[in-house]
Amino acid sequence: MKLREIKELLAAEVIWGENHLEIEIDTVCASDLMSDVLALGKPGMLLITGLSNVQSVRTADIIEAKAILYVRGKKPDQEGISLAKKKGIPLLATKYLMYQACGLLYQKGLKSVHD
Repeated sequence: MKLREIKELLAAEVIWGENHLEIEIDTVCASDLMSDVLALGKPGMLLITGLSNVQSVRTADIIEAKAILYVRGKKPDQEGISLAKKKGIPLLATKYLMYQACGLLYQKGLKSVHD
């Protein structure tokens, strides 16, 4: 599924990375605990989180996530946005709860990194 399709499905705002919306996303990891993401995440995934500080971007960079989707209307601060730009990690934000966002993406065929 293209990041653009995820944006449309979840009525998400692009915080940064409008020109990266054609990247393909095959797997998802959703967590607010970055220690879990570090332990379970895999390269190429979409990170879904409500943790909107710079740690989410650092974690995404370490595991080589393709993009970050912030849930519950949260948005990263300027430090997080600046790091995402430097690392080339697109940032999106949706008002959906994490449970709802994951359910909608699962219905469209996206798999967990654990499948």
